[in-house]
Amino acid sequence: MSTPQRQAAIGRWLVFAATVFWASTATLARFLFHERQVNPLVVVELRLAIATTILAVLLVAFRRASLRVERRDVPYFLLLGLLGVAAVQGSYFYTISRLGVGLAILIQYLAPVLIVAFDLVRGRRVGWTMIAAVLCALVGTGLLVGNVNPGTLDASPLDWGIAFLSAFVFAFYIVASKRGLARYRPETVLLYTFAIAGLFWAFVNPPWVILKSGYDAQLWGMFLLLGLFSTLVPFALFYMGLRRLPAAEASVIATTEPLVAMVLAAVFLHEHLGPLQLVGAALVLATGVLASRNKPEAIEASVERG
Repeated sequence: MSTPQRQAAIGRWLVFAATVFWASTATLARFLFHERQVNPLVVVELRLAIATTILAVLLVAFRRASLRVERRDVPYFLLLGLLGVAAVQGSYFYTISRLGVGLAILIQYLAPVLIVAFDLVRGRRVGWTMIAAVLCALVGTGLLVGNVNPGTLDASPLDWGIAFLSAFVFAFYIVASKRGLARYRPETVLLYTFAIAGLFWAFVNPPWVILKSGYDAQLWGMFLLLGLFSTLVPFALFYMGLRRLPAAEASVIATTEPLVAMVLAAVFLHEHLGPLQLVGAALVLATGVLASRNKPEAIEASVERG
């Protein structure tokens, strides 16, 4: 197997591993919002703070070279931290709290369509396999999470607006992250964008106000789990995969998240998939096959361009 092919294969598995972590923690976030009445934006702030702290300690101890960034790139990190990380996590968690996990995932994963459209506008050649993969991902995700609670239809126009905004900011986050990963290691981009996003949300919800909320040890344990396994680990895996893949392909593979969530629910909660959901699962699986048919030369060129 040639080097580009091997790197692409590793990248696909890394992105898929990230989706496993995201899928397995979305329900925990929903539990915090509705059963423990924790503000979604507080959860976003705490998971970022925990992830940033752990990553900073690790880098100071083992990889100090990754702490260095060039002054000219400071505006880039500010933009990605605010319009990328802060906006992605804030809009996604807010949508989960208002519309539920299924609709939040479905709407956010319109992002691959936007990324492919962006590539077309820029004049980049997009093969029929990638277009077919995006269509399969879109239809398959819709079938997988198609059982919408009628109560969510009472959501306000603002709720729906933020939900669709999440797709645009997720698409921006992936494309913009690709540029940074061409110059810096994943942990460097993660550290500074997490820190910037966390500081932004700290102005929205001051830390001393959060501390006065009196959260018990069990809740802090859940926050720690989200900081590690819903934030630091999956975003690190996704970045390592994105570094090896075109942005469109990485975003398409990430649409396996609802499929993983359904499988986990079937295994641990004994929730069975209906006929339409099985069709949706097959279509989502097809996206990985179609996306992986990119030519190695195209993959290598995309990685070099950033």
